[in-house]
Order: sequence, then C-alpha cells, then structure tokens
Amino acid sequence: MTELKICVGSACHLKGSYEVIEMFKNLIIERNVTDFVELKAAFCLNHCTEAVSVSLDGKIYSVTPENAEDFFDKFVMESVRKL
Repeated sequence: MTELKICVGSACHLKGSYEVIEMFKNLIIERNVTDFVELKAAFCLNHCTEAVSVSLDGKIYSVTPENAEDFFDKFVMESVRKL
C-alpha cells in the first residue's frame, strides 16, 4: 500500500492543502487505485516553508493545487506500479 499524507497545518492550509486533498481523492478514484493508495491528513510534516507538504512513502515533496495532478501521475502512480 502506498501511503500519501498531506499536511493540514497552518502554512499548508493557507497554501491550499484541502484543495490538494480533494484533487488526490478524485485522482485516486479516476486512476482506479483505491486499493493501492492510502490517503491521510497530517498535522505537520515540518517543511512549513515548502507548503503544501506531502509525504509519499516517507519522502517529503512540495505540491501546489496547480501541480497536484502532475505530481500524482508521476510519483504516486510510479509508487503504485512498484507494488
């Protein structure tokens, strides 16, 4: 199972973390990977200056609502293919 955590702390919230979460929810369904991706919220990933912080299998990335779909297709789907 691929673990995808999105920070919902103050800085990330202000930069659009809830929009990123909604986009990821939709992409998980659209890409038919509900059995392979576990989506979670995290209070803080300690990368506040790089918000929105996303942890994918323990590695931290900076994602915006504008690049969330590209991030998902490149990194999350790659992780799923390795399963």
